[in-house]
Amino acid sequence: MAVPSPTDGSPTAYRRASFWLDDLVVTGRDALAPRPALERDARYDVCLVGGGLTALWTAYALTAADPGLRIAVLEREIVGFGASGRNGGWCSALFPRSASSLERDYGFDAAVAMRRAMLETVDEVGRVTAEEGIDCDFDAGGTIVFARDDVQRASAQADVREARRFGVDRTEYWDQQSVASRFGVVGRDGEAPAAVFDPACARVHPGKLVRGLAEIVESRGVSLFERTEVVDWSAGQVRFRSVDSGTEGVVAARHVIIALEGYGSQLPRVRRRIMPLYSLMIATEPLPDDVWKEIGLEHGQTFSDYRHLLVYGQRTADDRLAFGGRGARYHWGNAIDASFERVDTVFEHLRRTLGELLPAVEGARVTHRWGGPLGVARDWHPTASYNPKTGVGFAGGYVGDGLSTTNLAGRTLADLITGRPSALTRLPWANHRSPLWEPEPLRFAGANLGILGMQLADAEERVTKRPSLTARLLAPLTGH
Repeated sequence: MAVPSPTDGSPTAYRRASFWLDDLVVTGRDALAPRPALERDARYDVCLVGGGLTALWTAYALTAADPGLRIAVLEREIVGFGASGRNGGWCSALFPRSASSLERDYGFDAAVAMRRAMLETVDEVGRVTAEEGIDCDFDAGGTIVFARDDVQRASAQADVREARRFGVDRTEYWDQQSVASRFGVVGRDGEAPAAVFDPACARVHPGKLVRGLAEIVESRGVSLFERTEVVDWSAGQVRFRSVDSGTEGVVAARHVIIALEGYGSQLPRVRRRIMPLYSLMIATEPLPDDVWKEIGLEHGQTFSDYRHLLVYGQRTADDRLAFGGRGARYHWGNAIDASFERVDTVFEHLRRTLGELLPAVEGARVTHRWGGPLGVARDWHPTASYNPKTGVGFAGGYVGDGLSTTNLAGRTLADLITGRPSALTRLPWANHRSPLWEPEPLRFAGANLGILGMQLADAEERVTKRPSLTARLLAPLTGH
């Protein structure tokens, strides 16, 4: 399993990673120059592997719980280079496992507790960013999931009924007349869509969030080392290599936390625990007011629809549409490579899908195209886990729902590390252990058949006008 080569470390290389990072440079907020690498052996209380939101939220929570802790973060590129700086910007209450699925495994009360924790996490991210002065365009306008034909409308109504059964989520069903009066969205059947509105979602600029949070934890005394590649780890120590100088060394630490998400699959001690799947995005040029009036989306609102092959979008603070989706294939042996982030056929699919969903956008210039790997556990079940005997912890497997879940992971890990029993450490995802993914070629075949299956499920519903049998067969494999 080859680890992909690092970038050349230039700000230009990092700008290419996503619109969000490029925007930081364009607006003069951040030059993206790497912080110095670690060049010698060192000793810390906590060593966090990976410079994304999981590590940073964990560091933030730990500095609050015990300001005396010596904490280091090791990142091979720069903070926010991975999924934390490339995602769709949804700070939502979404969790990869549905409430019904959690109920089957853990019981009704545990499922309710997990749902409640996710809703509270959206508010917590908003509270912290406001309190710490992190200007990340946080705007809690909710998310709208459009139901664009009879099959999707039935699914939308079922979702609202299900949410009411658990009594936590505050979702609303908007009928076709209501949607038609507010949004310029086209249905798949020629009729006006319906929609489900969920207020528990905020639009965020992820680049501003992750880079801003890094500055906050650094001001609290956390040591951030960039261009520092972790080679291996074991209980009590992390082996690293400076990317630019080649200097190797060891960090001795009582607590070692692995927070690499999809990139963790490149290291031997993670291997089949996480599978990297690519999600790609596009961003349009800023759109004029008359186009936004026709579209109907307000600032702070995110959107999707009820297709099986996921799409997601937001209205950015500077009036662009940032729009993404799945569909890029899985690569043999958990391979990760920069070339996988730019697939012309997927970008064209996204542009075409956006135009079909929002006709007012047709003809708008696409200014940015990017992508990256997210992490998927075999049972689609994220975790925040810690072994007090070894001092090693792990968090991830967010399946693309990590922008908010990383905050919950950080707070949970802080309680686990400090040995503080809390409501967070009793949540069903705390210390969950997923089964390993199958070895190749089974993993390659299964992952790509799953992606193909979602595409077939959408086509099946368009033709038959009935809920997809393919989707029903795949549901146990996708956390539903």
